[in-house]
Amino acid sequence: MRFPRTAGILLHPTSFPGRYGIGDLGEAAYRFIDFLVEARQSIWQILPLGPTGYGDSPYQSFCTFAGNPLLISPDLLVADGYLAETAVTNVPPFPAQTVDYGPVIEYKEKLLAQSFDYFEANATAEQQAAFEQFCTDEADWLDDYAFFMALKDHHVEHEGGVWNTWPRPIAQREPEAMAEWGTKLARQVKRRQYLQFLFYQQWFRLKDYANEYGIKIVGDIPIFVAFDSADVWANQELFYLDETGTPTVVAGVPPDYFSETGQRWGNPLYRWDKMAERNYDWWRRRLEMTFRQTDIVRIDHFRGFEAYWEIPASEPTAVVGEWVKGPDKAFFHAMRQQLGELPLIAEDLGVITPEVQDLRDTFNFPGMKILQFAFGGAQENHFLPHNYDTPNCVVYTGTHDNETTRGWYENAADFEKDRVRRYLAVDGHDPAWDLIRLAFMSVADTAVIPLQDIMDLGNEARMNFPGKASGNWGWRYQPHQLTQPLALRLRELTEIYSREPTENSA
Repeated sequence: MRFPRTAGILLHPTSFPGRYGIGDLGEAAYRFIDFLVEARQSIWQILPLGPTGYGDSPYQSFCTFAGNPLLISPDLLVADGYLAETAVTNVPPFPAQTVDYGPVIEYKEKLLAQSFDYFEANATAEQQAAFEQFCTDEADWLDDYAFFMALKDHHVEHEGGVWNTWPRPIAQREPEAMAEWGTKLARQVKRRQYLQFLFYQQWFRLKDYANEYGIKIVGDIPIFVAFDSADVWANQELFYLDETGTPTVVAGVPPDYFSETGQRWGNPLYRWDKMAERNYDWWRRRLEMTFRQTDIVRIDHFRGFEAYWEIPASEPTAVVGEWVKGPDKAFFHAMRQQLGELPLIAEDLGVITPEVQDLRDTFNFPGMKILQFAFGGAQENHFLPHNYDTPNCVVYTGTHDNETTRGWYENAADFEKDRVRRYLAVDGHDPAWDLIRLAFMSVADTAVIPLQDIMDLGNEARMNFPGKASGNWGWRYQPHQLTQPLALRLRELTEIYSREPTENSA
């Protein structure tokens, strides 16, 4: 579907400032929305909100329906009566500009455990009723997720955490084992349900605040899910797994100009035939939840719906594999029939075939344009704004996977820098804002800029380096960096290029 001409900022909640070592859904989140309003922005784009595992990547979540408990604001827990004020009087001296995940996870898990104890001892009747209603309303995903995490917590302490290493009866969800473990871990399951109750209470309050001021939130949904997840454990028949629960084939992309061995992501692949037999009910519920969390959704690796690269699980790289036809148009017809209009953005980067373009255009999904990719090739480069063949697209200076624009420009080849300077008639001293202006003046319906570029930061503020196993997802800004002059500078470009909020976009 087409979106009105608007602009916004890309920023994941982990990047908010605060004293608890990681951004959360508390005061700083509300002040960021105030900044968006002052700058006359209409969009706040985030990364996936799910609970993260190894590598701390939001694209490898323990459950596609759940929220990340690390984002729960301790200050709001105190204010809402879910935690004693004394629990947050002595906070460790966490780094201010990055997330040190190990210590943060240890600290916040203990703090959230205290909140659960406090709730069990002090909850009002109203709080108890709200929690019970949440558990009832969300049971179709919450029960499996909470049980999965309770089992995972138990087995991490004993013989191993990945679900297919658990004793076979519970790994395969045999009824007797499910009942036995459910009784054994009842309190742990309730604690995991409680953390989701807290997360969604805080998230939906924040979303309501954003929507009230005309800000729409763009969410992100990875096409594939992590193997070690409640999604796979609870729906094994929907994935290509052997009798032990181990994937037989996995996802990735083939070798290309950037990688001689391709990318072996390792996610299990869907049995689309089984999903089609059930009218894609699992995907419908997944999209429903993401549309509840956010207003618009970007689908990561959109091309996988047309065809995906299937790699034998025994292969160490992505060199050996084959393209396999995906569900294509039948999937989106089914989703539109069940959900109505689909406010989706297609992540159509990489090698995109005419078939993928046809799938995108059949449903009028906007694709993505990345300005950092525009200056390294010929004048026909489709990322150059004068080559945009439709306004129905979203233009970015860069994404969470790229260098910051200042970092990119400083590392670019001389001929690329020269092309930037000549294309924009600039001297190159302010490359981030030069590209922001180019994005805003383009015909693209939507322009989204990473906050790092608005703050003109170098690669010390980069969010993710694809292929790098650790040290990602850590950048945080500081309160003094979110200034009124910055908001007014952004507002001026927004108004000059007619991207300010309107009655229809609010």
